[in-house]
Formats: sequence, structure tokens, C-alpha cells
Amino acid sequence: MTATFHPAAAPTAQNLSTAQVLEQLHALLQPLGPVAEQETLSLTDALDRVLAESVICPVNVPPHDNSAMDGYAFASAEPSSPKGGPQRLHVVGTVLAGAPWTQAIGPGECVKIMTGAVMPAGLDTVVPHEQVTACGDEIEFDAGSLKPGANRRLCGEDLRQGEAALPAGQRLTPAALGLLASLGLGQVTVRRRLRVAYFSTGDELLSPGAEPREGAIYDSNRFSLQGLLRRMGAHVLDLGSVPDEPAALEERLREAATLADVVMTSGGISAGEADHTRAMLQRLGTVQFWRVAMRPGRPLAVGLLSPATLALNPVAEKFTEKSAFNPIPDSANSSDKQSISMTSKRPAVLLGLPGNPVAAMVSFLMFVRPSLAFLAGERAAPTTMLQALSSERLRKREGRTEYLRGVLTLNEQAQATVRTTGPQGSALLSSMVDANCIIVLDDARGDVQPGEYVHILPMHGLI
Repeated sequence: MTATFHPAAAPTAQNLSTAQVLEQLHALLQPLGPVAEQETLSLTDALDRVLAESVICPVNVPPHDNSAMDGYAFASAEPSSPKGGPQRLHVVGTVLAGAPWTQAIGPGECVKIMTGAVMPAGLDTVVPHEQVTACGDEIEFDAGSLKPGANRRLCGEDLRQGEAALPAGQRLTPAALGLLASLGLGQVTVRRRLRVAYFSTGDELLSPGAEPREGAIYDSNRFSLQGLLRRMGAHVLDLGSVPDEPAALEERLREAATLADVVMTSGGISAGEADHTRAMLQRLGTVQFWRVAMRPGRPLAVGLLSPATLALNPVAEKFTEKSAFNPIPDSANSSDKQSISMTSKRPAVLLGLPGNPVAAMVSFLMFVRPSLAFLAGERAAPTTMLQALSSERLRKREGRTEYLRGVLTLNEQAQATVRTTGPQGSALLSSMVDANCIIVLDDARGDVQPGEYVHILPMHGLI
């Protein structure tokens, strides 16, 4: 396979729009394609996994006509009652779910039936029990209030045998697992989980629980970003934090490229400010340093890294690479990161995020999330962008996209309104905790006045 990336941007491109970044990421990832390896899992273990192949219905769902509610089943062709009078029927028995009725039902007769029970032959309509007046084995009701076939579920009404139930690339939600179970399937074939190695960079970082020291901060990115990765179903390899030392960075990057499909970092690598950092990354593959016209965020490092067990793989200029990939066994984990023998040359994707906590999370949601979904084989889904009335004045500089943390509510007129969480500094992680949406102000927009509509991204489904 030949993977070719023809970037429109220079290696140190400035002021790329968010749309250009997504285009460039697509150009990088498209030739690589999703991970190809598959595994078969029980439904119990398949939550949030990605379907490797379409699922074709082996049966009709439901497999037979059945009652949609508790009531009385009868034939709509029964002679109608005198004009204006009630319909009267004789109850000859009860049909329970899982116990089909086998006896004949004559004219003027009906059966009491439970929700989900098979409709007896010749009967096509169910009158709800609350609409019936019963007296012993006789019932009466207003037949004029029911259409023929009312309250009956038809065989194959949900899914028909032979049609596609779920497409390849579907992420298996609880509802999707229930649908597979309704087909009688106990197992499903999924793509293997994407392996993502993560480490933070910076001399100032402390692990939670360590003694404080002057000038140091606790490493929050390691936990927020790994949490986002796990929410996406990725197999996360936690490589800790690394000081800003070229030798240590190179060693950790080589290790990560050996173990993972994707290497994600936060901190100084994203800007590539030091010459030695740039030189080291170019030894490991081909990396570009982008400045994105966005806030929070801006620096982003993107590229391809050669696996550490190989001699230097001359990844061609513009991310050109002939590659095939042998999967890393699932036994590889963060506690025993053994060297994995690669018989091929597919590189690991490098995604270097900014170090400020909010900037890192926003960059993940806007750029990393769709990239990982593609590599995992997930079907592309449009981003759900809603509109809400701004309840405050928002200052905005034209020429960049801004992502503000917001709180979405309904006003007294039941209109969606949104306000910011307060100060919007890129280090204020509490703003991400307080927010239930992100306010998106595109690059062409200027200041927003109270009462104007703005676009929002609900946090639900993103985080």
C-alpha cells in the first residue's frame, strides 16, 4: 500500500484555519486507512467497539405478528354491532407471551392477549383492556374507535430477514447491542481497538501525589486526555511524563512508535520551538508544526513516526510511505511495554497538542477525535451543531475560530440560551467542568451582542 500525503501547508504553516487543519489531517490519514485487524467478541464485551462488517438480518424482527399491548384480540371482519351500539364478543381464552394459541376461534369470539404474545390465526386487531367493559366471559367496546389492524405489530416490522441491520463502521451503543441480541446473535466481529500511546512533556510537571515544589504544576493533561481517549474506546498506553530533554524525548517517542498506532503528546513538542526538538523529530519520521487560527489552542504538531525497532525509515517528503502493518498483540500494555517486532513499515501517527489544559482538550475534540474515529474504522458522522441565543456580549476577533466554554439553558419562552462559564483562559480547567456546551464562533464572525444566535456544540457525545 502506498500512503501519500501532499500537504498544502509548509512545515511551519501559520494561521491555518480549522477547516484547513481537518483537510490536512484527512490527507495524512486517508492513505493509511483504518486498522484492519478484527476480532470476534461476545455482545457483553462489545460495547463501544466498531463493527468490522455489516450485520445482515438472519431473521425477521419481530418474528411473528404480535400484540402491541395488553387487551383483547379479535377479527376486524366481525359483524359490526347495531348502529351506535357497542361491539360484543365472547372471550374463549388467554394468550400469553411465549405460548402461541393453537385452537380455532369462531365468529363472535375473541381472546384476552398479553403484550408480545403471538396473534392467533385469523385475528388482526387488539382493543386495549382499558377500553373494554367486561362481564364474566363477555366484553363490549366501541369498535368504531378502532381501525382494522390496530395495536398489532407485524412480522418484520422492525427488520426484515436479509436486509442490513447495522453497517460496517457502526459504533456499538447499548441500543445497537440490543438490536443485535434481538436478531439472536451472541457474537459480533469488530475492528481491534486503536492503540494510542500518550505522554506529557515539560520540566515543570509533577505526578499527582508528589510533593509540591516551587515552579512546578501537577500534570492534569495526562488524566483529562487519557480520559477522552478511553471514552472513545481506545487502548491507552500511559507513558507518563517526560522532561524537556532531547534524549529522553527521543527514547520515549521511539518506544511509543513501536507500541502504538497513534502517539499523542501535550506540551512543548506541539510548537517545535527548539531546534534540537525539530531535528530529533525529523530523525524519527516527518513532522510538521502548524499554527492554527483558533483560541484556545494554536500550536499543533502532526506527522508520521517510524517504528522504533526499525532502522531509520526514510519517510519520504510530504508523508509518502509504502506501508503494511502487523498488529501489536493485545498482551502489550502499559506495564510490560516489550519491544514489538514489526515486519512492516506502517508509521505511527503523531499528534502533538498544546500544553495548556483547556487548549489541549479543545484541540483533542476538534481535531484528534475525528482523526481517531477514522483510524478506528468508525463511520463518519456529522457534528451536531445547534443554535442558541447569547445572553451576553461576546468579544471576538475576526480571522480565527474561538471556542468558548458555555452553559446552555432554556429561558421562560422555552428558547435555548447560552452564557459563558466566566473567564475563558486556556489554563482554566474548571471552565471545562462547569460547561455543558462549547460556543463556536467561526473565523468570519466579530463581536456578538446579547440576543444574537451563536452555534454551540453540546458536550454530551463529545466528552
